[in-house]
Amino acid sequence: MAKNLESKELVVNEVKEKLQKASTLVFVDYKGINVEDVTELRKRFREAGVDYKVYKNTLFKRASQEVGITDVHEHLQGTVAVAFGYDDVVAPARTLNQFIKEHPKTTISVKAGLVEGKLMGANEMKALGDLPSKEVLLSMLLGALQGSIRNLAYTLDQIREQKEAAQA
Repeated sequence: MAKNLESKELVVNEVKEKLQKASTLVFVDYKGINVEDVTELRKRFREAGVDYKVYKNTLFKRASQEVGITDVHEHLQGTVAVAFGYDDVVAPARTLNQFIKEHPKTTISVKAGLVEGKLMGANEMKALGDLPSKEVLLSMLLGALQGSIRNLAYTLDQIREQKEAAQA
């Protein structure tokens, strides 16, 4: 009996540690996924720097309660796995979206998510997963800024040429 209690405490502490470090959580209903597909999904999550694990709902609830995250409890029913994202906020949702698109016959689905403390529904998490990666967004921003700076330089050059022509 004491060993069982100790092992549960270890799991609760593990979940608490992950909850404190994670910037994003995605709650996944994994009912009906076969072993081959879940192995591939776990591999993709690892490559994206995401922890993906199945915990007993009661132990996850206890850990989240201790950390002060109680608004996720309603989503901890049935078959639930959790994807923990640390550095890239979008990585867990994006990885799961890509997997679902490539495996249309799978029954895996997003239940909800928690992004930097804000609870999001399944549709919001799917929309978040459709966003490009941080690097792509930064390059898009730099491209837009570069175009604006180029236009500004061109406009200033035209003004300079007009003033020189007026003085001559």
